[in-house]
Amino acid sequence: MTDFTESLTKYAQLAVTTGVAVRPGDTVYVQVDVSQAPLGQLIVQAAYAAGAAEVQVQWQDDVTKRLDLAHMAEDRLFNIPPHVGVQFDYWLAHHAKRISVISADPDNLAGIDTRRIAGYQHAFQQVYAPLIGAITGNQISWTIIGAASPKWAHKVFPELAEADAVAKLWQEIFTTTSIDSPDPIAAWQAHDHQLHEKAAWLNAAHFTALHYSAPGTDLTVGLPVNHIWAGGGSHNARGEEFMANMPTEEVFTAPDNRRIDGTVASTKPLSYAGNILEGMHFTFAHGQVIAAHADQGDAVLQELLKIRGARSLGEVSLVPDPSPISQSGIIFYNTLFDENASNHMALGTAYPFSVAGGTTMSPTELDAAGLNRADTHVDFMMGSAAMDIDGIQADGSLVPIFRHGDWA
Repeated sequence: MTDFTESLTKYAQLAVTTGVAVRPGDTVYVQVDVSQAPLGQLIVQAAYAAGAAEVQVQWQDDVTKRLDLAHMAEDRLFNIPPHVGVQFDYWLAHHAKRISVISADPDNLAGIDTRRIAGYQHAFQQVYAPLIGAITGNQISWTIIGAASPKWAHKVFPELAEADAVAKLWQEIFTTTSIDSPDPIAAWQAHDHQLHEKAAWLNAAHFTALHYSAPGTDLTVGLPVNHIWAGGGSHNARGEEFMANMPTEEVFTAPDNRRIDGTVASTKPLSYAGNILEGMHFTFAHGQVIAAHADQGDAVLQELLKIRGARSLGEVSLVPDPSPISQSGIIFYNTLFDENASNHMALGTAYPFSVAGGTTMSPTELDAAGLNRADTHVDFMMGSAAMDIDGIQADGSLVPIFRHGDWA
């Protein structure tokens, strides 16, 4: 228990220092489940120790969320109370740095009417839009980390007793975030440098498109003029570095949402809206999904595709199959971890910083650049050890980027 407490303390400090780089005078808000109160409290303590002026905690609860989605009157469920938007406005006005701790049961909303889930999500996204715009535009610092909960741990390690499953999941979380290294912050600095080197190579190549090839996938994705590959740390509007995802193994950019053609198949389960989606297949033409099916969770997938902008892609990423998370052989049923084991793409909105000058572009200018704008951003995993990826140059010639799931 002493060792675990020490690791949890290091984890909280890493989220505060490397995750969002809290500085004196900062406002910080923490989103965390009630079951993770010890970690939430350690994050608050670390943030104040770093000089934060205030730390607000937004407590969440899987049980309450399921009860609300199942029973709340629809005129309330589909109308978000005004105080929620007021809180978001406060965080924006104070340039608040966000630390999100995810630990949800992947099956928490299984069996709930998909229409009610979709209606709530649509209503919430309308209120959330200004804040998510600041997040996706890197106007504020933000990071996402994981925390082991009993139901999530049971989903990942069903063969183990509850306590053993939770302990094992915590160990995997600490391993993938370098908490078990002698100096976690130094380890993250070295990893950040490696990811930036890969992004720099891709930016120098400046391909006009990518071609993905694997069983079930034959997809060509156009890339915008002046697109930018990113990986590792980002910078907010004040020039402060932050690490959006911990762990992270990806380099990524935005596609040209007018030039996506072919087929792509998912390779790992996706936990979305409290449900598990597996065996997803998409067909794209001229940048839009024209056909889609999931072997499991198809009704949820079809509701997802009804969201504004969800029928095109906002992100393409490169993650080598030899990455530590992939080689663990573990399916985490959690996008933060599974997306860092596999090449992935995102249905929905693009990050404006993925093109030069994008963070200052108007919506019309973003459209003209080919960046998808949407009310959602949902990553799905489609990479494997069998995947080849070629960069297509302006003259049509091909440059190998990935062969057999790894950097060529």
